[in-house]
Amino acid sequence: MNFRKLLLKSGKEALAGRNAESNEKLIKQVSSDEIVLHTSAPGSPFVNIKSSSKNITKQDIKEAAGFCAKFSQAWKKAKTKQDVDVDYFLGKDIFKLEGMKTGTFGVRKNKTIIVKKSEIEKL
Repeated sequence: MNFRKLLLKSGKEALAGRNAESNEKLIKQVSSDEIVLHTSAPGSPFVNIKSSSKNITKQDIKEAAGFCAKFSQAWKKAKTKQDVDVDYFLGKDIFKLEGMKTGTFGVRKNKTIIVKKSEIEKL
């Protein structure tokens, strides 16, 4: 499965799912201490920064959040483009319950970053 890829300014790689099936595969390859991002609203790729969380900077998270927002339904389908809330969390905080749809996961703990409209438009 091919994921979308973004090389962050720090040299780290961020991977993003393309649909529900690739989101499922993306989450399966996430390590427990890696950071994953998803918009607060449904309809977004999961984005995984391929590095231990202790090596990830706020700038890495900000860049990956913009990447996540750019490919989200919240951004693509909005008639008036606006800021997008993106949640980020550790791989160990992701869970899947029986009966959850393909590409859908639960999260135990998350933080939220707001990606400004102007930042998304630059990508």
